[in-house]
Amino acid sequence: MNSLGLHKPPAETRVVVAMSGGVDSSVTAAVLREEGYDVVGITLQLYDHGQAVNKAKACCAGQDIYDARQVAERLDMPHYVLDYESRFRSSVIDDFADSYLRGETPIPCVRCNQSVKFRDLLSTARDLGAEALATGHYIRRVEGEGGAELHRAVDHERDQSYFLFATTREQLDFLRFPLGGLTKPETRALAERFGLAIADKPDSQDICFVPNGSYARVVERLRPGALDPGEIVDLEGSVLGTHQGIINFTIGQRRGLGVGGTAEPLYVVRLEPEARRVVVGPKEALARDRVFANELNWLGEGRGPAEGQAVTVKLRSVQAPAQARLFAQDDGIMIALETPQYGISPGQAAVFYDGDRVLGGGWIQRAEGDWQAAAPIGGERVELRLEAGLTETPAAP
Repeated sequence: MNSLGLHKPPAETRVVVAMSGGVDSSVTAAVLREEGYDVVGITLQLYDHGQAVNKAKACCAGQDIYDARQVAERLDMPHYVLDYESRFRSSVIDDFADSYLRGETPIPCVRCNQSVKFRDLLSTARDLGAEALATGHYIRRVEGEGGAELHRAVDHERDQSYFLFATTREQLDFLRFPLGGLTKPETRALAERFGLAIADKPDSQDICFVPNGSYARVVERLRPGALDPGEIVDLEGSVLGTHQGIINFTIGQRRGLGVGGTAEPLYVVRLEPEARRVVVGPKEALARDRVFANELNWLGEGRGPAEGQAVTVKLRSVQAPAQARLFAQDDGIMIALETPQYGISPGQAAVFYDGDRVLGGGWIQRAEGDWQAAAPIGGERVELRLEAGLTETPAAP
């Protein structure tokens, strides 16, 4: 059995490597090439910002495509560029824009892995006679008693399991992640050892089709009217100010609200897209202990979680896993958190873990929670129940 867990000598094993032009995917290709595998590099052209490099270096290709091609030449391996722009637009960019209009906070990288990369590219790899598709993601594929499992990377600071929760069992059988046991400094050291010109190339900090970080500008270009103005109101419906488009806000946001003069910091508690209204309140108004998700992808034992199964769950990519229990619902799953969490937004993912093992996840639809606050209505304290995703401001009794 070779290093990829396949019963063939490396020289007789074709592996397609998804090459983005960055350090991680380049080192993935170099490591497999050094081990003697029949490596084929594929780079996907997903978008065009009009930033083509000059024709002396490449023809109608962006810098990342050029970098990937240079690495392939250095490694003396075949390399192909595939035009996936139309697939990427329909599967990822359009969904991104529509999600913002619904008042959600989308994660296009997950949708890209879920559709374009691990569906379309995987199919292309099979067509090329490959027996595996390797990527530069920091995550581990571990052979368990019941088959292949997904586990967090050894370096938890680089771990990308949150973005790969939608990987199916069938896809996992074909995928390989050679960098899952490395740290980023170790990967860069390998790039230097292999003599790759991209060894010091900075990591990308932006969504690939939003290179300047202005999400709102992209959405407004795709969906005219996305920046229509509306009201910013408090929990009682009192108008505190106005805004220039709800797509500029996300649940839990504190800075840049455009309102001031309040005794305590205000946060975005929910978005009401149909009314173009942003509702703000104190931090405690964000507390939620029940999260509802759909499109469940389960990688644990059985066809789904046991009723009340204990897990840890990440509700944002940068959040530490929280203790929770899972309960089946007719249209998805309910996540009961042991401790209320803050800033849970529809459109994000809920990813479940058992230790380092990824059990699966789903897309957050709404979150609920009870909280008590002093509200000077008639000189009495009132209890408010807030549910993320409501279309009306809760009325005081």
